[in-house]
Amino acid sequence: MKSRLKYNICFIKQGDRILLLNREKPSWMGCWNGVGGKLEPEESPTQSMIREISEEVNLTAADYELFYKGIVTWTVDGQDLGGMYLYAAELPTQFPYFTPIKTTEGILDWKQIDWILNPRNQGVASNIPVFLNALIYDPACYEHHCVYSDGRLIRHNSTPIELVAEQVEAFKH
Repeated sequence: MKSRLKYNICFIKQGDRILLLNREKPSWMGCWNGVGGKLEPEESPTQSMIREISEEVNLTAADYELFYKGIVTWTVDGQDLGGMYLYAAELPTQFPYFTPIKTTEGILDWKQIDWILNPRNQGVASNIPVFLNALIYDPACYEHHCVYSDGRLIRHNSTPIELVAEQVEAFKH
């Protein structure tokens, strides 16, 4: 499947916490963010996300349930610069996954949802608080469009996405 977007991101939830990566490289260097990366040629978004979770988090697809949740796109200083396929994963509460873990990408650690969403928290990627509630509590898919100016998030818009059966199947294969 050819993809119009080149990247994906996933937020892995277990109970009332999310597994985040404090990135050691751009983009969002020094900030907590989801896990993900670049799609390989001929790889579907879902195949890519499963591979990225395996590489970055060392979990297999049998360990979690994965949900396609839409896309995150962005405009920076008036230029549309791309986006990512957005996923949520649910890890069973009884599954042992101990952190922090140092990886080649940064440090993985569990963060409480309330901590992530705290309006004074400047340690997470600035777009996460605008879509996290929809991502984890709303079964619908959305396009979350973020507009940045001078390095700051100045506005966002979340628009529901209607997927037809063919699109849902395309994401799986």
